[in-house]
Amino acid sequence: MASRKLIHTASIAALAFGLAQVALAASDLSRSDRKFVEEAAQGGMAEVELGKLAQQHAASEKVKQFGSKMATDHQKANEQLKKIAASKGINLPADMSSSERREYDKLAKKTGADFDREYMKEMVSDHKKDVKDFESAAKKADDPDIKGFASSTLPTLQQHLEMAQSTEAATRTEGNAKTSSAR
Repeated sequence: MASRKLIHTASIAALAFGLAQVALAASDLSRSDRKFVEEAAQGGMAEVELGKLAQQHAASEKVKQFGSKMATDHQKANEQLKKIAASKGINLPADMSSSERREYDKLAKKTGADFDREYMKEMVSDHKKDVKDFESAAKKADDPDIKGFASSTLPTLQQHLEMAQSTEAATRTEGNAKTSSAR
């Protein structure tokens, strides 16, 4: 009986020590690292949801394919970020930011070519910001895991930006061609 009580006490002590280590890891993070992780998580969630929306609302096959790629790639990055956040004791936000929610709601009301233009415009703007933020974190993050995540994710975001720019140009060209042929 005494050995069971000793094992139980030792288990509780080990659990408490582990929780203290996680809390200590979270408090060790700089404010800018924590902010980057939280904003990256919210942005990633928004990209996944907007990508799914594009697959439903877009007229252009290129926009639908772009949306599918965004949902897939950002879901993968979100999973990596969740693991890092958990190891650092960071509780990630459960939803996208209020500004991202407003953008989602605005786009959800659009369909067809109107959706394509607005979504791609948003994706170009958003990925320009993301590339800038991830470049900064890749250079300046204090935590090596967060710095590594930013560095390893950056090439994908740069590719997304290039794809967004070319897809946006294609949607403008398609829209202009349809307008011209309707005259």
